[in-house]
Amino acid sequence: MMETRTDEIADGIFRISVFVPDIAPPAGFTFNQFLILGDDPLLFHTGLRKMFPLYCEAVRRLVPLDRLRWISFGHFEADECGAMNEWLAAAPNAELAHGQTGCLVSVTDMADRPPRILGDGEVVDLGRGKRVRYIDTPHTPHGWDAGLMIEESTGTLLCGDLFTQLGDGPALTDGDIVGPAILAEDIFRYSSLNPDMGLTIRGLAGHAPRTLALMHGPSFSGDGPAALRALADEYDRKAAATVSSRPASMSR
Repeated sequence: MMETRTDEIADGIFRISVFVPDIAPPAGFTFNQFLILGDDPLLFHTGLRKMFPLYCEAVRRLVPLDRLRWISFGHFEADECGAMNEWLAAAPNAELAHGQTGCLVSVTDMADRPPRILGDGEVVDLGRGKRVRYIDTPHTPHGWDAGLMIEESTGTLLCGDLFTQLGDGPALTDGDIVGPAILAEDIFRYSSLNPDMGLTIRGLAGHAPRTLALMHGPSFSGDGPAALRALADEYDRKAAATVSSRPASMSR
């Protein structure tokens, strides 16, 4: 039976995790949602629709659902936003918030309530000192509509699928997250390799995050910019290798 695990990874920011051993066995795979408390709490990732009862009960233990104000996610994909309408039904005062591309292409049509469209760099004040900034990251790690958030008071970057890794590790680590992420990339090939990918990831490093909140894997506490720059270097190498391996006729 699947169960949720809840851990505070930064001041007022909670990681709600479900481990699924049947995905990529024997290592298994985690699905993580993040709740940021404040006067207007925000949930980042809705989780899969079929996992909604698990996540709903975990969030309810932290905040009454009628106080949940914002729901956001990295890009339009089942584990990121599959349960968005279940959350909207359970949390009557909640509003979806996402970037312009995602809202115009998918969210506005699929959601039961209209979303708030966030511009690149727009800040949402959650109260009690918490504020999140939306950052467009198109095609990084995948999805035209991709975008992330950073909670600025704690320096917590909500990474979405960046740094995805296998296994059921600790809630928070100061160890290597780049090596395991590249291993997962080699297995799943989940990223949309493109010439701007490294540049986009280095742009995230410019926000100086102190905590990296991974959707799949442990959150990281430490030198977030160094980890992001190392990941960017790895993706630059992969993108260059992909281009160089193409037949000459495809490179014209």
